[in-house]
Amino acid sequence: MSGPLRGGMRAMAQGPPQRSRDFRGAAVRLVKRLTPHRALTLTVIALSIVGIALGVIGPRILGHATDLLFNGVIGRELPSGMSKEQAVEAARARGDNTFADMLSGMNIVPGQGVDFGAVGRTLLLALALYLVAALAVWVQARLLNVAVQRTMVDLRADVERKVHRLPLSHFDTRQRGEVLSRVTNDIDNVQTSLAISISQLLSAVLTIFAVLVMMLTISPLLTLITVLTVPLSLWVTRLITRRSQRMFAAQWHNTGRLNALIEETYSGFTVVKTYGHRDAVRTMFAERNSDVFHAGFGAQFFSGLISPATMFVGNLSYVAVAVLGGIKVATGQITLGSIQAFIQYVRQFNQPLTQVAGMYNTLQSGIASAERVFDFLDEPELAPDPDGTLPHTDSPPRVEFEHVSFGYHDDRTVIADLSLTAEPGATVAIVGPTGAGKTTLVNLLLRFYDVDAGRILIDGVDIATVSAASLRSGIAMVLQDTWLFGGTIADNIAYGRPRASREEILEAGRAAFVDRFVHALPDGYDTVVSDDNGMLSAGEKQLITIARAFLARPRLLVLDEATSSVDTRTELVIQHAMAELRRDRTCFIIAHRLSTIRDADLILVVDRGRIVEQGTHAELLARHGAYWDMTQA
Repeated sequence: MSGPLRGGMRAMAQGPPQRSRDFRGAAVRLVKRLTPHRALTLTVIALSIVGIALGVIGPRILGHATDLLFNGVIGRELPSGMSKEQAVEAARARGDNTFADMLSGMNIVPGQGVDFGAVGRTLLLALALYLVAALAVWVQARLLNVAVQRTMVDLRADVERKVHRLPLSHFDTRQRGEVLSRVTNDIDNVQTSLAISISQLLSAVLTIFAVLVMMLTISPLLTLITVLTVPLSLWVTRLITRRSQRMFAAQWHNTGRLNALIEETYSGFTVVKTYGHRDAVRTMFAERNSDVFHAGFGAQFFSGLISPATMFVGNLSYVAVAVLGGIKVATGQITLGSIQAFIQYVRQFNQPLTQVAGMYNTLQSGIASAERVFDFLDEPELAPDPDGTLPHTDSPPRVEFEHVSFGYHDDRTVIADLSLTAEPGATVAIVGPTGAGKTTLVNLLLRFYDVDAGRILIDGVDIATVSAASLRSGIAMVLQDTWLFGGTIADNIAYGRPRASREEILEAGRAAFVDRFVHALPDGYDTVVSDDNGMLSAGEKQLITIARAFLARPRLLVLDEATSSVDTRTELVIQHAMAELRRDRTCFIIAHRLSTIRDADLILVVDRGRIVEQGTHAELLARHGAYWDMTQA
């Protein structure tokens, strides 16, 4: 079964998460990421307070303007020369008690019309306050964006550093697309959600508090009626979000599975087409795409119910306030301008609740992604790197494996009590059937994995006691699987020595016979290539990686099927280059071709993690043992 299909079945067996494990904990942890930028954060909060405070005062000032207009209109209709009290008594004498009650609650002067100057000054004051509030909110939004962007830069940097601290086993047991989805899509989603959520949540909390204070100064009774609907809104919101929260967690889990399938399919596209699995992959893609659709649709549908539900509950309080407020105006208990302001405050009070409820889907989506990123950051890391270093010398090292045992899993041993010695400057070839543990020995030598038992010594120093950088700085490796990075051919050759001169790069290219094909390319050594652009053949890529090893000038050289991708004629040429490359270096060769290992100083035949034979080529042939059987096969 192909890689994409096998990976897809493994991912489907895991199943989507039912819901975020710790919504509150992930949210708090995400907010704490802002603390390194506390100065910006505090400035954002201060500007929000200023903007909201000025915005909340606005309705009260507009209500005063309404009172000035209404008082002027009513006052103009009353006879001049009498006092307000006389006008009230006259209305009661006529039996118009409702009008009299209303007049008693107004600030009028009989016979005096509208003071348009006062109205104009009031409106200008309101306009000025709204302009300052808008400016404060605009600056606050800009600074908040800066704080969020810097936080995301820090988060991406933490993730990048985490990648280098994780053991190789972490990536061996996970699909590459799933890991990429966490460090790209999920972080982008966190960034969007954080910017929106913080802005709206901060604005909502401050607005609710400020509006509540202003409503209490107008009418405690009407304020109580407004607040009574809040528990109902919260209950409705909680009822809906409990369902949508599970949907968002499933949405991002399924997105990771879909990305994993896409990455595997395109990485192995030739294999998929060759073995006729296109229909199977399409079917699996349709299934995973459908999973993303249904989870995303369900999450958006349920979270989309929050806004209209809370708006409906809020309108109940709006209607109650309008009816009761009208009665209060008619009875003179409150002015028309005050009730106008109060109704605006009711809208302002309900709007943040509706707004927060409406953006809760964004918040849930962001927290679901944040939880996935934090899970990645919480993965067990490599043990702290020792401070020791290998001796600085240009001479080839002596390498010893002393009773080394290792297994990738506790229940399966790959290397069992293996001991070997590579003398300084010697070439040691490791041969054996597939799965015998040849590449595992190289992984242990480079400390991609730590041994379960025994020791590996270089010049008498246990590699477990030195830093990985010190160990690997003297080792060059040419693998069976080539890998080129996006850049020029010269950049790829200089990957092991970025400060190498141009002449040194060209010399390494000539030594590895890169010159044989590079001049036929558009820009020679400055031709831009990558691992998957199809410009170079597998053999040409291999020659570039060999040139990379030449330029690195290592003390210890590891060749893992380094000539497997080149033709026989090219291999003969490379053998001469390899001989030069191995000179004055300790070298480990893993190969199946007899021509590659014939001249090795020591050949180790490994089977099931044990050395079953060792000696030179001639010695092993003379024994007619396992090595002889391999050469005959």
